[in-house]
Amino acid sequence: MPLSYDTSSAAALPAATSALRSGLPRSRIFISNEFGLILLIVIFALVFGTMTHGFTSHFNLFTLGRNTAVNIMIGLSMMTVIVTGGLNLAVGAIGVCAAMLCGYALQVLHLPWPIALLLALALGAALGAVNGFAVVRTGLHSFIITLATMSIFYGVMIFLTRAEAYRNIPFGFVHFGSMKVLGDVSPLLLLALAVALALAALYRGSVLGREMLATGARREAAELSGIRTGRIITLCHMLSGALATVAALMLVARNGAAIPSMAGQLGQDWLLPAFLAPVLGGAVLNGGKAPVFGTCLGAALVSMLTSGLLLMQLGAFWVQTFLGLLLLLAMFLDKARRSYLAYRNLA
Repeated sequence: MPLSYDTSSAAALPAATSALRSGLPRSRIFISNEFGLILLIVIFALVFGTMTHGFTSHFNLFTLGRNTAVNIMIGLSMMTVIVTGGLNLAVGAIGVCAAMLCGYALQVLHLPWPIALLLALALGAALGAVNGFAVVRTGLHSFIITLATMSIFYGVMIFLTRAEAYRNIPFGFVHFGSMKVLGDVSPLLLLALAVALALAALYRGSVLGREMLATGARREAAELSGIRTGRIITLCHMLSGALATVAALMLVARNGAAIPSMAGQLGQDWLLPAFLAPVLGGAVLNGGKAPVFGTCLGAALVSMLTSGLLLMQLGAFWVQTFLGLLLLLAMFLDKARRSYLAYRNLA
């Protein structure tokens, strides 16, 4: 690849690269998504800690950590596609299909669990590749493609498994989902944070990561600089499928079974947290930005709000309503924030 690529790619990333520089104006730091999310997490932790019984208990903190780990992986799975300006509505369906393959390999084929995990990850990446290939070849928006494949993948899985759960999961695999380290910390949360660090390194320190950002920031400019944008889009969907698989496998370890309904009908229960975490974290729907840290904070806030509202004995319907309103509010606030940055010449 020509040595001049790095300069042209960096020029194609007006928001993504500038947001990662260390010399940001102090005023911009205080109006960043990350600072706002940290402030909200502290505020809601104090509110729920004083208004509910059991929010700060050891059991609830452990449960909150496990739920946060799953939401982080779901949010990162969506973020990797949003980076290129696309969407993946099939996140839940892909994750469930891969988890069911893992359960089948463990219970029916009696394969060792490491091999079953690799098979599940391979299937998740392959289903993601199908989405990416269809998006590139047809020229249709990924919203349409993944909306269709969400139903296709889930329907085929239900037909093959007859909607039966696989519950013969090895003890070691299930124990990983229930064990505690460093007090009340779930190893699932540590795994999710490790994956987030790997993604941050990918986007900040690798050529492939810069190509992904450049493709989302301005696809035409990226193609002129020699980037094979079709290949990049397919790789992003493959990565999304693999991360969705990790989220589903976390649920298998937590529940002790591979269940077809673990992500709701057609995997729709994952859609709201999949959008909320990256959008709250600062992701731009037209691409070019990969807020890994912000996505983790957004997932933590979603998990905390869900836990706190349920402890306040609000119905699950009202929790979903509140999270939906939060998504709309986040979009409006982010638009206002970007307008302010542009007005102050900080964007």
